[in-house]
Amino acid sequence: MELPDDARELHDADVESLERRITELALRRTQTRHGAIFLWREDEQALALDFHVVDAVIVTLPGARVRKPEPGRPRGIAWLAFERNEPVLCRDTALDPNYARYFLDVGSIAAVPIPWQGRAIGVLTVSADRRGALGPEHLAPLTELAQTSARFLRRAQQYRRTRDDRRRPHLIKGLSRQWLEVERRIELASPADVPVLVHGESGTGKELVAHAIHFNSRREAEPFVTVNCAAIPETLLESVLFGHVRGAFTGASFDKIGEFQKAHRGTLFLDEIGELPISLQAKVLRAVEHGEVARLGSNKPPERVDVRLVCATNRDLRAMVAAGSFRADLYFRLSVMVLELPPLREYREQIPVLAAVFLQQAADRMGRVAPALSPEAQALLQAYDYPGNVRELRNAVEHAVVMARGDIGPQDLPETLRARALPEPVRERAAERPPTLRELREAWLAPLEVRYLTELLQRTEGNVAAAAARAGVDTVTMYRLLRKRGLAVRRTIVSAEPPAAPAPTTRRRRR
Repeated sequence: MELPDDARELHDADVESLERRITELALRRTQTRHGAIFLWREDEQALALDFHVVDAVIVTLPGARVRKPEPGRPRGIAWLAFERNEPVLCRDTALDPNYARYFLDVGSIAAVPIPWQGRAIGVLTVSADRRGALGPEHLAPLTELAQTSARFLRRAQQYRRTRDDRRRPHLIKGLSRQWLEVERRIELASPADVPVLVHGESGTGKELVAHAIHFNSRREAEPFVTVNCAAIPETLLESVLFGHVRGAFTGASFDKIGEFQKAHRGTLFLDEIGELPISLQAKVLRAVEHGEVARLGSNKPPERVDVRLVCATNRDLRAMVAAGSFRADLYFRLSVMVLELPPLREYREQIPVLAAVFLQQAADRMGRVAPALSPEAQALLQAYDYPGNVRELRNAVEHAVVMARGDIGPQDLPETLRARALPEPVRERAAERPPTLRELREAWLAPLEVRYLTELLQRTEGNVAAAAARAGVDTVTMYRLLRKRGLAVRRTIVSAEPPAAPAPTTRRRRR
């Protein structure tokens, strides 16, 4: 067996590495790309989604729970396996009355209980987009894996009980090659206790990365303190950072502890560090280099603080150093480790996963069942450029959850997003008259369908029958779709003469 050979590795691994390894084995043995580990929380009477992989992307959702459904609602495949303490196979989710959509719709699911002393302590699941992709032959290797992993997962279950789950950061790992490099640097920098500079456009997730660094460091049980340097008037920022004594200035009617002192033994996150006045930069440098802070107006010797500094900015600090508006010595001290966060447009293909995460989080906060994204809404989300990056996507999804009275459609998304995501021809027609639903549907779905068909046929080397099988349609339907989208199958996939309805130009996928 593969797992016993790795038993020593699993025994010594931290919880996340352990669960990642077990999930990787489950996916490999079943040839699937979605997998999850649920562990039972006795205090909440619920299954906690402890580890989750969606198409090679790791999604951490602290607080995500699967509970016993209300009467009349589907039980859910994972819950059914836990409740019965036996494997459950759902070959076609469209036909199974127990299937309950969670996070993303899938076509088939296999779930097996994780056994410990005769009872289930959790559930291991894998799923596939295609109906019928999973069969009885997949249950035996999954069951064997769950049984062998049980003692290790029991340790993870007990570990989670001793921790406040709300402290776990919401993380999404593996979104792109650039993010893999960021994640590698986070893992290296977190335990090193050196200053970290996080650089990226507005809304790329700089504060989330700072939380991850703190959570994975030796200071994770100590305070995490945030100061937005751009949100505090320059005249007050020194007092906020370093504190003041009574009478230090007009209105200082009490002694105030600064944020450096509040973060003692923990992490201080200085957001928008590029807005820090140059008059304060020398004092911040001394606090970082020597661990000394002096309250404004105090005659006492400087106080000692032990603070790990993480800073973030969307500005070019090197250019600011050259221009004389940022101290070179402070820049070099803060940039021991630099993390460059990619903008959302560079990993646009992962927008459905991100949207599903934000949708689930928003629904949980509002105490609602998470609605599904319609294909039209999903296509519209992927067509937009997001100048506000991940933050703008999250806000758009939250807006849609509030507006939706069922599944989320284009009409539930923010108006600015709908207008700017429309293709130019549709936008021009919309200026003359409101576009019909059919026109909107075609404009949103055509680019995605062309891309999907092109990549599918490239993977099957132009074999239409094999492509049709993978897509879950018959060969006649596949040829009809190819004609509709102006694609011709030769040795390579190329654009044919455009059909009667306008179709976007296709091109080879970049590798």
